[in-house]
Amino acid sequence: MDPSYSPDAATFREKIQACLAEKLPSTWAGIGALEADDAEAFTHEWRRTLADNRYLAPAWPTEFGGGGLSELEQVVLAEEFQRAGVPTGGLNDSFSIQMVGNTILQWGTPEQKAHFLPRIISGEDVWCQGYSEPDAGSDLGGLGCRAQLDGDEWVINGQKIWTSAGMTANWIFVLCRTDSDAPKHRGISFVLCPMEQDGVEVRPIEMLSGDSDFNETFFDNARTHKDNVVGEVNGGWAVAMTLLGYERGEAAATMPIMFKAEAEKLLAFAKETGASADPVLRDRLARIHVEVEIMGYLGKRSLTNFLQGGVPGPTESMFKIYWSEYHRRITELAVDVLGASAMTPEGKRPSTAFWGDQAGSGNNSASWVGAFYNARAGTIYAGTSEIQRNILGEMVLGLPKEPKAPK
Repeated sequence: MDPSYSPDAATFREKIQACLAEKLPSTWAGIGALEADDAEAFTHEWRRTLADNRYLAPAWPTEFGGGGLSELEQVVLAEEFQRAGVPTGGLNDSFSIQMVGNTILQWGTPEQKAHFLPRIISGEDVWCQGYSEPDAGSDLGGLGCRAQLDGDEWVINGQKIWTSAGMTANWIFVLCRTDSDAPKHRGISFVLCPMEQDGVEVRPIEMLSGDSDFNETFFDNARTHKDNVVGEVNGGWAVAMTLLGYERGEAAATMPIMFKAEAEKLLAFAKETGASADPVLRDRLARIHVEVEIMGYLGKRSLTNFLQGGVPGPTESMFKIYWSEYHRRITELAVDVLGASAMTPEGKRPSTAFWGDQAGSGNNSASWVGAFYNARAGTIYAGTSEIQRNILGEMVLGLPKEPKAPK
């Protein structure tokens, strides 16, 4: 695609800038400048502002509370939000909007769309993901969580792990085995389940960073209505792969904007500390600059696909590998720029376990060390780098599958 912006995009940019100027306080310095409680309160109110202005789910049809924006308009929106240092939604909105909301748009019945999508926008339904299990992570097809039909309800029993932001959700989309006699990747259904019931228990998992954004979830005769299956019963594997495509690829055109801002922050920090005078560190800083620019063009390639009517698919694994391994490298470099001070980090830690720090937080050792801890997980969640390479090899390049071990 042409990486330049059209006159219409420039007009839309002016509209977003005017909206931000109207809605933000005159002293606004970025969400990262706020203390944790203030940031949480602001994000809650800002989410409502986004919903009222149809910027919360900018790609969704307007009939469901979305913005109906083009892909290019979404990029402009992301650029201006990053520049202003404001969030694009709440903690769970990547699961509620980007993942399950988009999946319902593609696979859901008219009744499911009419019921669930407006409730996602309003915040009445807050979602998390029930995919991985202790014995079924990379080998997701080996899941053992089961759902049996009992009258008008599915009864769910089993365990899920790495339930991101599960402690703040009241709904969970769960991959369940609904036919034990079917082959491994069949007999699985994509089930929507309310969490506020006695049959669901969420236990936080403390990570290396000290955060507990991940959880394990237990189902003990949890119940949900029989109509809360997205796609066909026993046909959930295709639905699940659609959702993973959205998880890995829908933000490909907008995520590079955030990563570029983070890279510029590190470059400024290296100059400030004098670390950029070291020839080895300077070479690594130059590599980071090149890599984040390449990421931007990879994102624009995905944007081209969407502009031509495509949907996320196996090729999105390429972007997932790229950004997660890039983020590991840049945060390792940040720790090396810090030097010995990285062993005794000071200042404000990142406010989320999923990315680097937020705009307005300033440069400090706790910010970068926290991002370093969090980047470890990026090459694991949403599918490990090894799994992504298998997907690209088998489903994109057409290479033969690895031979299976004899039974």
